Amino acid sequence: MEMEGGAGFGIVQLIISLAVYAYIAYSLMVIADKTGTPNAWLAWIPIVNLYLMCKIGGKPGWWLILFLIPLLNIVFLILVWMGIAEARGKASWLGILMIIPFVNLIIPGYLAFAD
Repeated sequence: MEMEGGAGFGIVQLIISLAVYAYIAYSLMVIADKTGTPNAWLAWIPIVNLYLMCKIGGKPGWWLILFLIPLLNIVFLILVWMGIAEARGKASWLGILMIIPFVNLIIPGYLAFAD
């Protein structure tokens, strides 16, 4: 039985999406461990990982609500990633790079695995 072209593409897209999610979650968990943030395992739970990001970045947990507001969420995501970069002892401007496609895949790994 042959798959239609669209079904095969959908499966590939699903596998790539899961791999990217696993990479980001693992990187966030490593960052939480290195910054001494409790409950690093929260990185694996969608939406709750935003709360963990707030805690790592030194922002209040209620900022999670601000991530649910379209367009405003981009601003707060940048601010949180800037805080995460500072918590890892890196330049805060790295958080701004999180809005650039494909670069936003490199920054979490850099913050997690760089000395």
